[in-house]
Amino acid sequence: MEPLIATLRWIHIAAGMLALGLAPAAMLTVKGGRAHRRWGKTYFWAMAVVASTAVVLGLFRPQIFLVLLAVFSFYQAFSGYRALSRKRPAQGQGPGVIDWAAALVTLAASVALVVLGLLRPGPSWQGVGMVPVIFGVLGMVLAGLDVRKFARPPTDPHAWWFAHMAGMLGSYIATVSAFSVVNFTFLPPAVRWLWPTALGVPLITLWITSYKRRFRRAAPPRIEAAPVI
Repeated sequence: MEPLIATLRWIHIAAGMLALGLAPAAMLTVKGGRAHRRWGKTYFWAMAVVASTAVVLGLFRPQIFLVLLAVFSFYQAFSGYRALSRKRPAQGQGPGVIDWAAALVTLAASVALVVLGLLRPGPSWQGVGMVPVIFGVLGMVLAGLDVRKFARPPTDPHAWWFAHMAGMLGSYIATVSAFSVVNFTFLPPAVRWLWPTALGVPLITLWITSYKRRFRRAAPPRIEAAPVI
């Protein structure tokens, strides 16, 4: 069993490093271009490998915190990737069963993170402080917002664009967080976990806001109907 676990650990590390390096390539290429799609898809599948191996390793140890965190982290990449298939909800491109299932599983995992983070049932939970609670609350908000959007699709034609950006960039924050936890041992544990989120979330918000302004400027002017006399 140990050789298998060691192999999974190396696969997990390799996929994580691949995702860490590929995300900037996707960010810096032309949105919608061939290179962007290629690097973005490769990044998504690298994150899928990271999450699946993390779940197996977390269950083997066991470290339930890491299992729940893997669910939360991968959901960001999953939701961002799946947003591409829901560009036109009015034309039937709505959420599928897999979207609902992923959001509800993530919602449940996030609630578990909050509850266990408050109870701190073992040393592994006590060592990370309030980190599970913060990630759990964030996961509940993000998954809850997705559930609401599934039930009542947004009318903004660019909603899928913003969902794609937020999900993929949010998952990259998780990747940077994992790298920080392993390598930045000179920082306090909570800081190692949380600085990428504290820095990344405002940057994502600013980037999305800039695109919203760009789309508004590019939109054709509305022509008001003449009054009927």
